[in-house]
Amino acid sequence: MTASRRFVSELLGTALLLAIVVGSGIMGERLAGGNDAIALLGNTLATGAGLVVLIHVFGPVSGAHFNPAVTLVALVRRDLGADDALRYLAAQFTGAVLGVWLAHAMFAEPLLQVSPKLREGWPQGLAEAVATFGLIGTIMGTVRSRPEFTPVAVGLYITSAYWFTASTSFANPAVTLARSLTASFAGIAPQSVPMFLAGQVAGAAFGAVLFGWLLKEENAR
Repeated sequence: MTASRRFVSELLGTALLLAIVVGSGIMGERLAGGNDAIALLGNTLATGAGLVVLIHVFGPVSGAHFNPAVTLVALVRRDLGADDALRYLAAQFTGAVLGVWLAHAMFAEPLLQVSPKLREGWPQGLAEAVATFGLIGTIMGTVRSRPEFTPVAVGLYITSAYWFTASTSFANPAVTLARSLTASFAGIAPQSVPMFLAGQVAGAAFGAVLFGWLLKEENAR
């Protein structure tokens, strides 16, 4: 695939992912009647299902990273070149912001917003480290053993992690930054972003090292 197609694939896929995350959060909040558990359940199911579809659609073009943490791990592991990695990162951050604005437009919300929703404390950072660690392990493990199952595995893992992590599993720096630009159910206050990013970087790095060792194929003797 050409570099331009891979760039558009990552931009469009990430934009649609954020439209799903934020849009389903807005819909869930509007329909749940103040019940956050119901709103989160709707947000979770839409995100997990949407990920499966998006990875199937865009995976053959760009690998469907939609996530700077995944791209940086691929770069470190030399599965992706530096030029492509920079393009992917630019596409992901740009697409994430566009996806938030698209969700706002669909629900007649102001395009430009800043989230007031604080998500503070070291447990939130730990939760993001765990969420990102698990995501990297899910991808590396299934790509090695059952690559055709990877889209489903990622969707199922994120669906699960929405509920077993205290942070509701952002596990994605582009998603985190973009969600600071929505005052909806899915938002995160800008001052809470650094803790989430630190957890995500730590989780991705630990995941790449541990699963890289654990899943390493030994040379035949």
